[in-house]
Amino acid sequence: MNAVPPFLDHLVLATPDLAATVADFARRTGVTPAPGGAHLGLGTRNHLVGLGGRSYLEILGPDPGQPEPAGPRPFAVDRLSRPRTLTWAISPPDLESAITTARARGHDPGPVRPMSRRTPDGTVLRWRLTDGGHAHPSGLVPFLIDWGDSPHPSASGLPVTPLLAVSAGVPDPEEVRGPLAALGTGLTLAAGPVALSFTVDTPKGPVTFG
Repeated sequence: MNAVPPFLDHLVLATPDLAATVADFARRTGVTPAPGGAHLGLGTRNHLVGLGGRSYLEILGPDPGQPEPAGPRPFAVDRLSRPRTLTWAISPPDLESAITTARARGHDPGPVRPMSRRTPDGTVLRWRLTDGGHAHPSGLVPFLIDWGDSPHPSASGLPVTPLLAVSAGVPDPEEVRGPLAALGTGLTLAAGPVALSFTVDTPKGPVTFG
């Protein structure tokens, strides 16, 4: 199986301290992530790094410039004690068709909802994604995303650390392989504790993040 999953849109590296994790990424790789923007009303913001092609890394954490949100922050970043690669997203050619096919194959990606983010230059990006409510609790089954008419983040001149591999551990890999196949994607899986990691090529050599 390919070391890079088919249709990979982005990986989510979530953190309780965005500034510290961005600084750590820059120190380890020699590449400084670019500010992505704020998820208004959700209390989070992100920094981005291109992974090559139409894929990127999202480093996401609490936004100290926003008031406390009414509900939990995305990806439960409030409960994290350290940075973790929590999940990933795929961008199939046709979102509705991919959802229909996945459901016919026994996996429900969940309902679709709109999202948006304001970039540092004031541009509002809008996209649709599946909420992941029916995905595997490990986070290893990706959510689906469709950027519609918004420019894809990978096309915004991001700094790039080419993605070399993505791999994961889960106690029962077969529980995850079925939903992955239903979505038309894949992931290198091993039996073990739940974990998602990726390796990028950098000016300092290959670096792995978990």
